[in-house]
Amino acid sequence: MFIKHKYAATALLAGLGATASIPAPAATWSDAMVGYRVGNDFHDPGTDDDIRKHIVQFSYVGGYSYGQNYFNLDVLNSDSADPANGSRNGATEFYAAYRHQLHLGKLRDTPIAFGPVKDVAITAGLDLQTKNNTFAPRKRMFVVGPTLKFDVPGFLDVSLLYTQEWNHCGLPACRNVPGFSTDIKFDPYPRLEAAWGIPFQLAGLPLKYQGFLAYNGRKGKDYFNKQTGRETLFRSALMLDAGQLAFGKKNTFLMGVGYELWRNKFGNRDIPGVDTDTATLNVEFHF
Repeated sequence: MFIKHKYAATALLAGLGATASIPAPAATWSDAMVGYRVGNDFHDPGTDDDIRKHIVQFSYVGGYSYGQNYFNLDVLNSDSADPANGSRNGATEFYAAYRHQLHLGKLRDTPIAFGPVKDVAITAGLDLQTKNNTFAPRKRMFVVGPTLKFDVPGFLDVSLLYTQEWNHCGLPACRNVPGFSTDIKFDPYPRLEAAWGIPFQLAGLPLKYQGFLAYNGRKGKDYFNKQTGRETLFRSALMLDAGQLAFGKKNTFLMGVGYELWRNKFGNRDIPGVDTDTATLNVEFHF
Protein backbone atom coordinates (compact mmCIF):
# COMPACT_ATOMS: atom_id res chain seq x y z
CA MET A 1 0.00 0.00 0.00
CA PHE A 2 2.90 2.33 0.66
CA ILE A 3 4.08 1.84 -2.93
CA LYS A 4 0.62 2.58 -4.31
CA HIS A 5 0.42 5.70 -2.17
CA LYS A 6 3.89 6.75 -3.27
CA TYR A 7 2.88 6.47 -6.93
CA ALA A 8 -0.33 8.43 -6.29
CA ALA A 9 1.58 11.23 -4.61
CA THR A 10 4.14 11.26 -7.41
CA ALA A 11 1.37 11.53 -10.00
CA LEU A 12 -0.26 14.35 -8.05
CA LEU A 13 2.98 16.34 -7.89
CA ALA A 14 3.83 15.60 -11.52
CA GLY A 15 0.45 16.93 -12.62
CA LEU A 16 0.95 20.11 -10.65
CA GLY A 17 4.46 20.46 -12.03
CA ALA A 18 3.16 20.14 -15.58
CA THR A 19 0.62 22.88 -14.89
CA ALA A 20 3.32 25.11 -13.43
CA SER A 21 5.48 24.62 -16.55
CA ILE A 22 2.91 26.30 -18.80
CA PRO A 23 4.31 29.70 -19.89
CA ALA A 24 2.80 32.60 -17.94
CA PRO A 25 3.39 36.35 -17.61
CA ALA A 26 6.40 37.25 -15.48
CA ALA A 27 5.72 37.70 -11.78
CA THR A 28 5.81 41.26 -10.45
CA TRP A 29 6.09 40.06 -6.84
CA SER A 30 6.24 36.71 -5.05
CA ASP A 31 6.52 35.02 -1.67
CA ALA A 32 7.54 31.38 -1.24
CA MET A 33 7.28 29.63 2.11
CA VAL A 34 8.18 26.38 3.86
CA GLY A 35 6.25 25.85 7.08
CA TYR A 36 5.66 23.33 9.83
CA ARG A 37 2.84 22.94 12.31
CA VAL A 38 1.92 20.29 14.85
CA GLY A 39 -1.22 19.59 16.88
CA ASN A 40 -2.41 16.83 19.21
CA ASP A 41 -6.21 16.88 18.89
CA PHE A 42 -6.97 16.32 15.21
CA HIS A 43 -9.81 13.97 14.25
CA ASP A 44 -10.74 12.06 11.11
CA PRO A 45 -14.10 10.49 10.22
CA GLY A 46 -14.55 7.00 11.66
CA THR A 47 -12.82 7.37 15.04
CA ASP A 48 -13.07 9.68 18.03
CA ASP A 49 -9.41 9.09 18.96
CA ASP A 50 -7.22 12.18 19.21
CA ILE A 51 -4.63 12.20 16.42
CA ARG A 52 -1.27 13.93 16.58
CA LYS A 53 -0.33 15.30 13.16
CA HIS A 54 2.95 16.77 11.94
CA ILE A 55 2.30 18.96 8.89
CA VAL A 56 4.91 20.24 6.47
CA GLN A 57 3.69 23.03 4.21
CA PHE A 58 5.03 24.40 0.92
CA SER A 59 3.34 27.48 -0.54
CA TYR A 60 3.86 30.11 -3.21
CA VAL A 61 1.95 33.29 -4.03
CA GLY A 62 2.93 35.68 -6.82
CA GLY A 63 1.40 38.56 -8.69
CA TYR A 64 1.59 39.46 -12.37
CA SER A 65 0.21 42.27 -14.49
CA TYR A 66 -3.41 41.02 -14.46
CA GLY A 67 -3.73 39.04 -11.25
CA GLN A 68 -2.05 36.50 -9.03
CA ASN A 69 -1.37 32.78 -8.50
CA TYR A 70 -1.41 30.81 -5.27
CA PHE A 71 -0.28 27.23 -4.67
CA ASN A 72 -0.12 25.28 -1.41
CA LEU A 73 0.87 21.70 -0.58
CA ASP A 74 0.36 20.22 2.89
CA VAL A 75 2.01 16.90 3.75
CA LEU A 76 0.24 15.55 6.85
CA ASN A 77 1.78 12.72 8.87
CA SER A 78 -0.45 11.13 11.53
CA ASP A 79 0.48 9.07 14.57
CA SER A 80 -0.70 5.47 15.02
CA ALA A 81 -4.22 6.59 16.02
CA ASP A 82 -4.74 7.21 12.28
CA PRO A 83 -2.92 4.23 10.73
CA ALA A 84 -1.90 3.62 7.16
CA ASN A 85 -3.72 0.78 5.44
CA GLY A 86 -2.29 -2.57 6.59
CA SER A 87 0.16 -0.92 8.97
CA ARG A 88 0.53 0.13 12.60
CA ASN A 89 2.30 3.27 11.48
CA GLY A 90 0.49 6.54 10.96
CA ALA A 91 -0.99 7.49 7.59
CA THR A 92 0.42 10.14 5.26
CA GLU A 93 -1.80 12.58 3.39
CA PHE A 94 -1.01 15.00 0.57
CA TYR A 95 -3.35 17.94 0.03
CA ALA A 96 -2.63 20.43 -2.76
CA ALA A 97 -4.60 23.58 -3.63
CA TYR A 98 -4.19 26.03 -6.51
CA ARG A 99 -6.03 29.33 -7.00
CA HIS A 100 -5.71 31.86 -9.81
CA GLN A 101 -7.17 35.36 -9.50
CA LEU A 102 -7.87 37.56 -12.52
CA HIS A 103 -8.20 41.12 -11.20
CA LEU A 104 -10.93 42.88 -13.13
CA GLY A 105 -9.66 46.33 -12.18
CA LYS A 106 -6.29 45.57 -13.77
CA LEU A 107 -8.00 44.50 -16.99
CA ARG A 108 -9.74 47.86 -17.28
CA ASP A 109 -6.91 49.95 -15.75
CA THR A 110 -9.32 51.16 -13.04
CA PRO A 111 -10.00 49.27 -9.78
CA ILE A 112 -13.59 48.19 -9.22
CA ALA A 113 -13.75 49.77 -5.76
CA PHE A 114 -16.73 50.38 -3.50
CA GLY A 115 -17.03 50.77 0.27
CA PRO A 116 -14.27 48.69 1.93
CA VAL A 117 -13.63 46.75 -1.32
CA LYS A 118 -10.58 47.83 -3.33
CA ASP A 119 -11.07 45.50 -6.32
CA VAL A 120 -13.00 42.52 -7.67
CA ALA A 121 -11.44 39.37 -9.14
CA ILE A 122 -12.53 36.14 -10.78
CA THR A 123 -11.04 33.13 -9.00
CA ALA A 124 -10.61 29.63 -10.45
CA GLY A 125 -8.69 26.70 -9.07
CA LEU A 126 -8.52 23.10 -7.97
CA ASP A 127 -7.79 20.91 -4.95
CA LEU A 128 -6.14 17.47 -5.12
CA GLN A 129 -5.83 15.06 -2.20
CA THR A 130 -4.66 11.52 -1.53
CA LYS A 131 -4.09 9.51 1.65
CA ASN A 132 -2.78 5.99 2.29
CA ASN A 133 -5.31 4.95 4.94
CA THR A 134 -8.03 2.31 4.55
CA PHE A 135 -10.49 4.81 3.08
CA ALA A 136 -7.91 5.67 0.37
CA PRO A 137 -9.50 8.99 -0.71
CA ARG A 138 -8.61 10.66 -4.00
CA LYS A 139 -10.29 14.04 -3.83
CA ARG A 140 -10.49 16.27 -6.90
CA MET A 141 -12.28 19.59 -6.62
CA PHE A 142 -12.78 22.46 -9.09
CA VAL A 143 -13.90 25.95 -8.05
CA VAL A 144 -14.75 29.17 -9.89
CA GLY A 145 -16.44 32.42 -8.86
CA PRO A 146 -16.07 36.09 -7.85
CA THR A 147 -13.70 37.40 -5.18
CA LEU A 148 -13.92 40.65 -3.23
CA LYS A 149 -10.52 42.08 -2.30
CA PHE A 150 -10.79 44.28 0.79
CA ASP A 151 -8.74 47.40 1.50
CA VAL A 152 -6.94 46.38 4.69
CA PRO A 153 -3.32 46.24 5.86
CA GLY A 154 -1.96 43.06 4.31
CA PHE A 155 -4.84 41.31 2.55
CA LEU A 156 -8.37 39.98 3.02
CA ASP A 157 -10.04 38.10 0.15
CA VAL A 158 -13.58 36.71 0.28
CA SER A 159 -14.85 34.44 -2.53
CA LEU A 160 -18.17 32.83 -3.41
CA LEU A 161 -17.38 29.79 -5.52
CA TYR A 162 -19.25 27.26 -7.61
CA THR A 163 -17.75 23.89 -6.64
CA GLN A 164 -17.67 20.45 -8.23
CA GLU A 165 -16.05 17.55 -6.37
CA TRP A 166 -15.10 13.94 -7.13
CA ASN A 167 -13.71 11.38 -4.68
CA HIS A 168 -13.02 7.69 -4.02
CA CYS A 169 -13.82 5.28 -1.19
CA GLY A 170 -11.61 2.22 -0.72
CA LEU A 171 -13.62 0.69 2.15
CA PRO A 172 -15.16 -2.75 1.42
CA ALA A 173 -18.52 -1.38 2.62
CA CYS A 174 -18.52 1.15 -0.22
CA ARG A 175 -18.63 -1.68 -2.75
CA ASN A 176 -21.80 -3.13 -1.22
CA VAL A 177 -24.19 -0.18 -1.50
CA PRO A 178 -26.75 -0.82 -4.27
CA GLY A 179 -26.61 1.78 -7.02
CA PHE A 180 -23.41 3.41 -5.69
CA SER A 181 -19.77 3.14 -6.68
CA THR A 182 -16.44 3.46 -4.92
CA ASP A 183 -15.91 6.52 -7.15
CA ILE A 184 -18.40 9.33 -6.71
CA LYS A 185 -19.25 12.65 -8.31
CA PHE A 186 -20.97 14.85 -5.75
CA ASP A 187 -23.66 17.39 -6.56
CA PRO A 188 -22.35 20.91 -7.30
CA TYR A 189 -22.43 23.12 -4.21
CA PRO A 190 -21.65 26.70 -3.14
CA ARG A 191 -18.43 27.40 -1.25
CA LEU A 192 -17.64 30.53 0.75
CA GLU A 193 -13.86 30.94 0.95
CA ALA A 194 -11.88 33.61 2.79
CA ALA A 195 -8.14 34.13 3.32
CA TRP A 196 -6.35 36.84 5.23
CA GLY A 197 -3.00 38.04 6.51
CA ILE A 198 -3.16 41.19 8.67
CA PRO A 199 0.12 42.61 10.07
CA PHE A 200 0.00 44.78 13.19
CA GLN A 201 2.12 45.97 16.11
CA LEU A 202 1.42 45.23 19.76
CA ALA A 203 3.73 46.37 22.56
CA GLY A 204 6.42 46.93 19.94
CA LEU A 205 6.17 43.37 18.61
CA PRO A 206 5.70 42.77 14.86
CA LEU A 207 2.74 40.39 14.62
CA LYS A 208 0.47 38.99 11.93
CA TYR A 209 -2.96 37.41 12.21
CA GLN A 210 -3.45 35.03 9.32
CA GLY A 211 -5.90 32.36 8.36
CA PHE A 212 -8.32 30.61 6.07
CA LEU A 213 -12.05 29.87 6.19
CA ALA A 214 -14.11 27.58 3.96
CA TYR A 215 -17.84 26.96 4.30
CA ASN A 216 -19.32 24.32 1.99
CA GLY A 217 -22.99 23.70 1.29
CA ARG A 218 -24.49 20.24 1.06
CA LYS A 219 -23.18 18.19 -1.87
CA GLY A 220 -25.84 15.52 -2.20
CA LYS A 221 -25.52 11.92 -1.06
CA ASP A 222 -22.34 10.10 -0.12
CA TYR A 223 -21.06 6.57 -0.82
CA PHE A 224 -23.57 5.08 1.65
CA ASN A 225 -26.61 6.89 0.22
CA LYS A 226 -26.62 9.31 3.17
CA GLN A 227 -27.19 13.05 2.81
CA THR A 228 -23.97 15.02 3.32
CA GLY A 229 -23.78 17.89 5.80
CA ARG A 230 -22.68 21.49 5.55
CA GLU A 231 -18.94 21.71 6.23
CA THR A 232 -16.90 24.41 7.97
CA LEU A 233 -13.11 24.66 8.15
CA PHE A 234 -11.51 27.54 10.08
CA ARG A 235 -7.72 27.65 10.41
CA SER A 236 -5.94 30.67 11.90
CA ALA A 237 -2.66 31.62 13.55
CA LEU A 238 -1.12 34.52 15.44
CA MET A 239 2.47 34.81 14.20
CA LEU A 240 5.45 36.75 15.53
CA ASP A 241 7.88 38.07 12.91
CA ALA A 242 10.90 36.72 14.79
CA GLY A 243 13.24 37.44 11.86
CA GLN A 244 12.40 41.14 11.96
CA LEU A 245 12.70 41.26 15.73
CA ALA A 246 16.05 39.43 15.90
CA PHE A 247 17.78 40.31 12.62
CA GLY A 248 15.86 43.23 11.13
CA LYS A 249 14.65 41.07 8.20
CA LYS A 250 10.90 41.30 7.70
CA ASN A 251 8.80 38.30 6.71
CA THR A 252 11.62 35.76 6.68
CA PHE A 253 11.13 33.72 9.87
CA LEU A 254 7.78 33.63 11.68
CA MET A 255 6.64 31.56 14.64
CA GLY A 256 3.42 31.41 16.59
CA VAL A 257 0.35 29.53 17.72
CA GLY A 258 -2.66 28.46 15.70
CA TYR A 259 -6.12 27.00 16.03
CA GLU A 260 -8.08 24.71 13.73
CA LEU A 261 -11.83 24.14 13.84
CA TRP A 262 -13.43 21.64 11.46
CA ARG A 263 -17.11 20.68 11.44
CA ASN A 264 -18.56 17.82 9.35
CA LYS A 265 -15.16 17.07 7.84
CA PHE A 266 -15.43 16.35 4.10
CA GLY A 267 -19.23 16.60 4.42
CA ASN A 268 -19.55 13.61 6.76
CA ARG A 269 -22.03 13.89 9.63
CA ASP A 270 -23.54 11.78 12.41
CA ILE A 271 -20.45 9.57 12.70
CA PRO A 272 -17.44 9.75 15.05
CA GLY A 273 -14.46 11.94 14.22
CA VAL A 274 -16.07 14.55 11.96
CA ASP A 275 -15.29 17.51 14.25
CA THR A 276 -11.87 18.89 15.20
CA ASP A 277 -10.78 21.54 17.69
CA THR A 278 -7.04 21.69 18.11
CA ALA A 279 -4.30 24.15 18.94
CA THR A 280 -1.13 24.10 16.82
CA LEU A 281 2.44 25.34 17.04
CA ASN A 282 3.49 26.99 13.76
CA VAL A 283 6.84 27.92 12.15
CA GLU A 284 7.38 29.53 8.71
CA PHE A 285 10.46 30.31 6.60
CA HIS A 286 9.84 32.77 3.74
CA PHE A 287 12.16 33.42 0.80
